[in-house]
Amino acid sequence: MWELTALLLLATLEKPILSLHPPWTTIFKGERVTLRCDGYHPLLLELRPSSTLWYLGHLLLPSHKKSIEVQTPGVYRCQTRGAPVSDPIHLSVSNDWLILQVPYAAVFEGEPLVMRCRGWYDKVVYKLHYYHDGQPVRYFHSSANYTVPQARASDSGRYQCSGTMRIPVESAPMFSAKVAVTVQEARHAAAVRLLQVQSRRAPLRLGRRVHRPRARGRGAGIALVRGCYGHPQRPETQPLAAASGAGFSPGRGVHHRPGPTGRGFGAR
Repeated sequence: MWELTALLLLATLEKPILSLHPPWTTIFKGERVTLRCDGYHPLLLELRPSSTLWYLGHLLLPSHKKSIEVQTPGVYRCQTRGAPVSDPIHLSVSNDWLILQVPYAAVFEGEPLVMRCRGWYDKVVYKLHYYHDGQPVRYFHSSANYTVPQARASDSGRYQCSGTMRIPVESAPMFSAKVAVTVQEARHAAAVRLLQVQSRRAPLRLGRRVHRPRARGRGAGIALVRGCYGHPQRPETQPLAAASGAGFSPGRGVHHRPGPTGRGFGAR
């Protein structure tokens, strides 16, 4: 009985939510961002504050705080006590003159899609163009975000930006790296689709009877089930090796960076 209760408890645990601040997946070399891990299950009674595990790839980072500052590129995950590992956030670090920043979180149909073209050391970008799958979609005289008020599936694709900067005189046009953006199916539509799939796969269980949809011909009716219901499976968490301080930066602020050595002028 206790084993079944424990399995049911673990099966209902949700993944912790990993967030990124500022919410951009690409930063310039030398900058730091903050990762925050939020996760709590009301059925777990804690005798002491829950610690957080942080992973960079398969390496265990030394911090157990709820949030950390990082500047190393890679795939980050977090985990709270008794819960599965969070979904990943991939952080990219660039040494280019221009970077195109897109949000780390999933974008769903009907929601706004916001991206920004950012110049090195936050220099103003002039004659700014945004491109979608190689086609220009928006022009600005100087630095400005590109916003799609209500994203659709057709807005998925590869985005890029170009522009000039005064360093100190106006440069030739420079191009950012291309960034893939995926607009996912609307939340309510995805939830309805999931319920429909589950209803087709599993009959509704009431007490010790299984009510199945009516079938044509002979054999339709109610089937009696003997024995106990199947045990839910324990959520799996991947084993991860420990490392001392790899990819973790305890300091704060933005350090001075060397000049960019990225893509050349005018090359897309």
